[in-house]
Amino acid sequence: MDEFYPPVAFYFKLSIEGASGDASFKEVSGISMEMDTEEIAEGGNSYKHRVPTSVKFSNLVLKRGLVPKDSEVVQWCLDTFGSGLSSGIQPKTITVSLLDEEANPLNTWSFSNAWPVKWSVSDLNSMNNEIVIETLEFAYSYFEKVS
Repeated sequence: MDEFYPPVAFYFKLSIEGASGDASFKEVSGISMEMDTEEIAEGGNSYKHRVPTSVKFSNLVLKRGLVPKDSEVVQWCLDTFGSGLSSGIQPKTITVSLLDEEANPLNTWSFSNAWPVKWSVSDLNSMNNEIVIETLEFAYSYFEKVS
């Protein structure tokens, strides 16, 4: 009998369209969606009807140690922020795969039309012995689970 063990969250693969070898991140968060609702009051009742309106996606957040070399991903972010929207945003597809112990994908999510909305570096503090963390945050149109 095959027993199912929940997968571990630390073994994943990330790829960003057009960025070769530049997708090693220590943390991925924001793989979530929720249904917005609207309340409608009905006369003569003491309750309100809640009806669905649209699906809302959170931003995809990627964290890694600061990359000291030229990074295609960071350059994409800086080009997007530095253009002042004069040259338009270049959306890309970001793919996240959760892997099993043999590096086979268990689950894969594809984030369509992703574009950077935030780039930050952790605080620099001479009193702490910590790695400098780079955080990249992306908005996207939608995500879907890929078979």
